[in-house]
Amino acid sequence: MKKLIDLITEIVEQGFEDCGYERSLGKVTLSNRPDLCEYQCNGAMAGAKLYKKAPIMIAGDVVEKLSGQEVFEEVGAVNPGFINIKVSGSFVAEYLEQMNGAEKLGVSQEGQKETIIIDYGGPNVAKPLHVGHLRSAIIGESMKRLSRFLGHTVIGDVHLGDWGLQMGLIIEELKERKPELPYFDESYTGEYPKEAPFTIGELEEIYPAASAKAKQDAAFAGKAHDATYKLQNGDRGYMAVWNHILNVSVSDLKKNYEKLNVTFDIWKKESDAQPYIPAMVERLKEEGFAHESQGALVVDVKEEGDAKEVPPCILLKSDGATLYSTTDLATLVEREKLFSPDRILYVVDKRQSLHFTQVFRCARKTGIVKDGTKLDFLGFGTMNGKDGKPFKTRDGGIMRLEYLIQEISDAVYDKIMENKSMDEKEAKKTAQVIGLAALKYGDLSNQAAKDYVFDVERFISFEGDTGPYILYTIVRIKSIEAKYAALDKRYEGEAKILPAASESEKALQLMVGRVADALLAAFAEQAPHKICQYIYDLSNAFNRFYHETKIMAEENQERQAGYIRLLGLVRRVLETCIDILGFEAPDRM
Repeated sequence: MKKLIDLITEIVEQGFEDCGYERSLGKVTLSNRPDLCEYQCNGAMAGAKLYKKAPIMIAGDVVEKLSGQEVFEEVGAVNPGFINIKVSGSFVAEYLEQMNGAEKLGVSQEGQKETIIIDYGGPNVAKPLHVGHLRSAIIGESMKRLSRFLGHTVIGDVHLGDWGLQMGLIIEELKERKPELPYFDESYTGEYPKEAPFTIGELEEIYPAASAKAKQDAAFAGKAHDATYKLQNGDRGYMAVWNHILNVSVSDLKKNYEKLNVTFDIWKKESDAQPYIPAMVERLKEEGFAHESQGALVVDVKEEGDAKEVPPCILLKSDGATLYSTTDLATLVEREKLFSPDRILYVVDKRQSLHFTQVFRCARKTGIVKDGTKLDFLGFGTMNGKDGKPFKTRDGGIMRLEYLIQEISDAVYDKIMENKSMDEKEAKKTAQVIGLAALKYGDLSNQAAKDYVFDVERFISFEGDTGPYILYTIVRIKSIEAKYAALDKRYEGEAKILPAASESEKALQLMVGRVADALLAAFAEQAPHKICQYIYDLSNAFNRFYHETKIMAEENQERQAGYIRLLGLVRRVLETCIDILGFEAPDRM
């Protein structure tokens, strides 16, 4: 289904062509003076140079051709050459009816559908999720849902950090605490226990303890390096411990991501890429891409026109050890083999921009990815406290994500109980739904690359540009629909959205018709905040219409039924958008 603005553009383009002017001059945009008109076309200004004619004369010619068309309520030429447009109420109402009957609101994307891998989440095993993991998870989840809604085949990959020194530290600390475990007995040949010798709570205490010890104790640090080497070379006992660490961690991670309403299609790990590294490195050496520099094996990735120095991409350090760049390149080898994607999107802290520039250039230069494969980096800023610094707990530590979710849900619960509108059990359940919306919307409404201040009081407000305000709008519509359904006398004919009877209704209808623009722009620009901006504008348009219109007191039953049908479409648009953003609305608030 074509976008509303595209349909209007086609008609105006035809008007230009019929007057003997270049068709492309007829592009229509939203008006920057909504007090004067709804849409505008500035093509006559560009046509003036082309046709050596005053723009107002070109605009006048086109307006004359367009006048009288049923699509337009008003169309006029304004100095120095603008074409101002107001569309007819019947045209808009008919368009919304088509939207109402269409799958996915008639939103569709032109062009070939892609296979897209979205790499987001990126937690390390043996560590709890903390506030630093929030943005990757919810931005990535929204991009996954949006891409899938538009018809693409999408694979969400958590890409776990499970390989490297952190594993050696945990194994060595466990060995010192429980030397009697069979994993550390080189002569042991039996089966290892099926149950892990630690809980998630113990595991999360072991890692920071081991990390701190390694900084103070050189001998322990050396043993941890040895343990890492033994693990990476397939030591049977260490591999068994590593599998326990993975199983316990992944189980806990899934539980916590579930609280965020975030899911992954695959749970790939850094270790999955390791088997691809030797052959990849060997090929890059044989084909002359890789060379030695200060003992390390590197690939040059600088390009002409670089404003800043882009260092070589390091494959192997001087001691033969791999780095994140090695693993990321090998992961691309694996992804090409398993999925042959058209696009890979990385949702990662923007401070890793240089790293991904190096990896992407190396992958392209060496043929690790196909020529047509798009590699995109969606870098996000930090979530800060009111002091402008990265968000911390009151005692200065990094807050666990589950505690942050609980804190915002508790704040919503307290607010609900102040009004005493529902019992405690329902209030707690509702607070979780609203709290998640407040948290996600509070984050996603900001441009991803920008830092923002986490402010619980502002986020949970039922007024302003917040998640609860959007939910309250949906709940208000549900309430009106329920009241209408309970009426004894209702319109018995086929209810349809009618041409707007007021300026606020027209504004609401036009805003509903812009959902495709918002979703397609959010996808093209990898910008979920555009969806937030749209549903905030739509909620404002609805609430203005609601306050100015006596819906339930309307005596004309056909018009009342038309109002309800319009409200149903508004609700459907809002619910579709918040589902893409990764939250839902309660039945009441």
